[in-house]
Amino acid sequence: MKQNNPIIELLKWYIDSGIDVALENRPVNRLDLSTQSLSTKFDTTKSNKPPSQRKVQTTISSENILMSQDDTLKNAQINSAQANTLDDLRLAMENFNGCPLRETAKNLVFGSGNPNSKLMLVGEAPGAEEDRQGVPFVGKAGQLLDKMLASINMSREDVYITNLLPWRPPGNRTPTAAEIDALIPFAERHVELIAPKVLVFVGGTAAKAFLKSDQGIMKLRGKWLDYSMGYKKRPIHARAILHPAYLLRQPAQKRETWCDLIEIRTKLTQHK
Repeated sequence: MKQNNPIIELLKWYIDSGIDVALENRPVNRLDLSTQSLSTKFDTTKSNKPPSQRKVQTTISSENILMSQDDTLKNAQINSAQANTLDDLRLAMENFNGCPLRETAKNLVFGSGNPNSKLMLVGEAPGAEEDRQGVPFVGKAGQLLDKMLASINMSREDVYITNLLPWRPPGNRTPTAAEIDALIPFAERHVELIAPKVLVFVGGTAAKAFLKSDQGIMKLRGKWLDYSMGYKKRPIHARAILHPAYLLRQPAQKRETWCDLIEIRTKLTQHK
């Protein structure tokens, strides 16, 4: 009987455990924010750029790591508010240095679908397949989401889909509070630019972040909520639903989500 290659088996175990991103060739103490630690990190990174350019990159990255959370939030608020189109917003997010997730992700996952749709869905963050393709909800959870939309006679071309975070957290871990705080201004501006009639939060993380709530998804789902974009604008009809990734693990909950989808379809017909 042929024995399995132990190295291959170890790599498979890493992937199953969510460890699928190699950050550095050498271990880096990320709790040490000293100049020596930062310079060591960037000195060990191979680059074909001239030394002068590498020095500029090191300085920018060091400033981002040492930037306070309040300054990061203000920076995000200013940059997102200046975006008047989706292209402007995407460019602002690409140039935003206030979240380290951009350093580990392969692609920025912005959004897809019909920007003129009355229905907008906002998930949590990209997964591995989304990170590879740069498109939201294209993995197994995305395939289930397609079926969920089809059940109410809709497709991706009929809706607009994005995520709370545009970059994938390593290993598909839950986003930290600091990461959400840094990126929520861009996500909120994204909703303002689309201006949907119905906003669906896909999963508890997105719902809690947008609604500024500490309630779990089981308490938030199953009812209509108001999402305010500004004191001069009417609140948007919002609904929180269970994330398709959760439904893949707990298929018995699909019945509850089906009821939510029926309510969403009914609400959309009222806006025709």
